[in-house]
Amino acid sequence: MEYFFKTMESPVGKLILVASEQGLSSVLWEKDDPDSTGISFGIKDGSHPVLLETEKQLNEYFAKKRKDFSLKLDFQGTEFQKKVWEALLAIPFGETRTYGQVAKQIGSPQAVRAVGGAANKNPIAIIAPCHRVIGSTGKLVGFGGGMANKTILLDIERPFKQTSLWD
Repeated sequence: MEYFFKTMESPVGKLILVASEQGLSSVLWEKDDPDSTGISFGIKDGSHPVLLETEKQLNEYFAKKRKDFSLKLDFQGTEFQKKVWEALLAIPFGETRTYGQVAKQIGSPQAVRAVGGAANKNPIAIIAPCHRVIGSTGKLVGFGGGMANKTILLDIERPFKQTSLWD
C-alpha cells in the first residue's frame, strides 16, 4: 500500500498527517519516528485530498469551530487495537472516559492495561481522541503527545464559559 504525508503547524506543535488511498492512517507528533511507530510516512504530497481535508478539519477543531471529524479512517493494527480505537471515536467532544470505562465498553472489563497499551499506540491522534482517556482517579495520565499537549487539547474542548455579561 502506498502512503502520502504532509506536515502542518498546530497549537500542539508540528503534526505529520499520513494517508493511504483508503483514508487517513496517521496523525503523528513531530517527535514520532517512523521506525518506532511502524508507520511509513511515504511520499510527501501537500495536495493529497485526504491530507488537505484532514488539515482543514484539524484547523477548524483548533479554532473551536469543529467538534466532530468527518474523515474516512484507515486504521492499521490488531483487531483488539482497532476495537479500542473505534471506542475512542465514541467518546463525545468535551467528555472524558477512564481506561476501565473503555475496557467495559469494548466488552473486555479486565483488559484495562491492554486498553492503555492500545490507546498509547493510537496512530490517529486527536481525531481518535485518546487525549480524552484519563486515569481512574480522574487525573491526566499517559499521552503519546505529552501531557502539556493533552492539557491543551482538553482545554480546546472545555465548554465555553461566559465571564461577564458583556462577553
